[in-house]
Amino acid sequence: MQVSSLNEVKIYSLSCGKSLPEWLSDRKKRALQKKDVGTYKPRVRCYDTYQLSLKFERCLDSEVVTFETLSDDYSKIVFLHNDRYIEFHSQSGFYYKTRIPKFGRDFSYHYPSCDLYFVGASSEVYRLNLEQGRFLNPLQTDAAENNVCDVNSVHGLFAAGTIEGRVECWDPRTRGRVGLLDCALSSVTADSEINSLPTISALKFNGALTMAVGTSTGQVLLYDLRSDKPLLVKDHQYGLPIKSVHFQDSLDLILSADSRIIKMWNKNSGKIFTSLEPEHDINDVCLYPNSGMLLTANETPKMGIYYVPVLGPAPRWCSFLDNLTEELEENPESTVYDDYKFVTKKDLENLGLTHLIGSPFLRAYMHGFFMDIRLYHRVKLMVNPFAFEEYRKDKIRQKIEETRAQRVQLKKLPKVNKELALKLIEEEEEKQRSTWKKKVKSLPNILTDDRFKVMFENPDFQVDEESEEFRLLNPLVSKISEKRKKKLRLLEQQELHEKEEEEEPEGKPSDAESSESSDDDKDWVAEVRKQRRLLQQEEKVKRQERLREDRQTVLKPQFYEIKAGEEFRSFRDSATKQKLMNKTLEDRLKLEAKNGTLSVSDTTVGSKQLTFTLKKSEQQKQQQEAAKLHRQERKTLRRSAGHLKSRPRRGRPFH
Repeated sequence: MQVSSLNEVKIYSLSCGKSLPEWLSDRKKRALQKKDVGTYKPRVRCYDTYQLSLKFERCLDSEVVTFETLSDDYSKIVFLHNDRYIEFHSQSGFYYKTRIPKFGRDFSYHYPSCDLYFVGASSEVYRLNLEQGRFLNPLQTDAAENNVCDVNSVHGLFAAGTIEGRVECWDPRTRGRVGLLDCALSSVTADSEINSLPTISALKFNGALTMAVGTSTGQVLLYDLRSDKPLLVKDHQYGLPIKSVHFQDSLDLILSADSRIIKMWNKNSGKIFTSLEPEHDINDVCLYPNSGMLLTANETPKMGIYYVPVLGPAPRWCSFLDNLTEELEENPESTVYDDYKFVTKKDLENLGLTHLIGSPFLRAYMHGFFMDIRLYHRVKLMVNPFAFEEYRKDKIRQKIEETRAQRVQLKKLPKVNKELALKLIEEEEEKQRSTWKKKVKSLPNILTDDRFKVMFENPDFQVDEESEEFRLLNPLVSKISEKRKKKLRLLEQQELHEKEEEEEPEGKPSDAESSESSDDDKDWVAEVRKQRRLLQQEEKVKRQERLREDRQTVLKPQFYEIKAGEEFRSFRDSATKQKLMNKTLEDRLKLEAKNGTLSVSDTTVGSKQLTFTLKKSEQQKQQQEAAKLHRQERKTLRRSAGHLKSRPRRGRPFH
């Protein structure tokens, strides 16, 4: 598949043959292409696109000038031959043949009236009615000869292009001419060089009002039927007759082709979108509807098939082209030729061909050389005669790997908490089996969650199964854990054998242990009682050891320092304070509310309000009591002084 790009628009050639280097001489190119040389025979081939195969092939008596399919399938086909014959084919094959008076060049079918309009080396347009099965009166034009014709699918207007460079428009209902366009005069611009009178070589309608006209001097004129002046004139710059004109509505493009190039340009501005130059001369172009596929009829036995992803997706029958083009865009490949092998200098050293550098056998290209593929294979066979043995060993190794893949795969367990990981794996397998039977919402697995990966990597997170907390939280450390430990040991042995011998150990597989039946309820009860007795015995042994240690230890006096500003009462108060600090906030708040230092009340907005009363130290309490006594003494003194003033004096006054 060759890829070309212009204006950043990639075009994929799907039917390219052998890719030959440009530095080969013309004589060598012809010699390499001798096997591909062929000539056409008068025949028609029909292909089934969905099967990508040939449907049928029919031979004809003479060469075909043009043809048209009148039905949705291949059941009605009309061929115009170069010997003036018109041949009709049905689904089964040849159906009928008739002849027109002059050599035909083009024809069009008018669906409302079932008329075939033929133009050719005559001023008349011949009409053949397929419903009546006879020729009707021809249309008389002002031209000496007519080259092309077309029928508008919207309103049925018939247009014919003449050798004088004009386009005559006819109304099939009245069989009268309704318009005349002088395209030859309009195609001449200040930049164009005209050596002969332009004739009309291509004609195409688009919608009800748009028409494109191609001339024999390489110009394309875009018309609005309401005006006799062209909206746009596009020159191919090659001076070759325009073979075909097509409209691409999704991007507002016009595809015009001569025998050398296919140009795609914007119909509003005339700006070039992209272009395509095949290796051989072009006879006709077909744009697959609603896709980016383009087919060309060339002067070669093989048709040209091109895919332009920008124009649209691939057709349904070859939708795989979209995936291929995406892969090619992601992984671009360098230039590769069919009959030549690209080798680097290191490859030449391995093959012992460095002495050929500079000779005609090697052609320098970029960082290496091109050499004949036959020479490369011969030298490689001589240098490495045991290539077949290596190939055979590789095949045997691949077969062994395939058989190993069918065996029971070992579970890769982490280094930390292996038993916990094995337990999680078994739970995940059980969950998968349950999801096969019924639809259960799957939950994330801890082993695959990045948030818990440290638990299986850091040794600090290793679970100590002999600790008191683990045994209290998991009292049923029963035969399941024992089986899991056996399974874990078996997996470790299998991994060891794989590393040493690269063979699977024989014997009973690890999954066989899990298939054994579980214990009944009595075994479970006995196991629970056994664990409880063990825990009680261990606790009793620990208490005896602590008592023995307490007897052996000699108590020594300990001194404590009291902080400044605090008063020591007893060790009981400090112990009470320590117990209070160990309680939760809720318990402390309840205790404070009971002691009266905290009051809880509801506010008007529905919330809670807490009021705290600070505790006073002993010194503050003493000071408060002393102040209270002092106030009481002063109060009694004031009362006594007032009582003395109010009592009447007796005796003589005091001097």
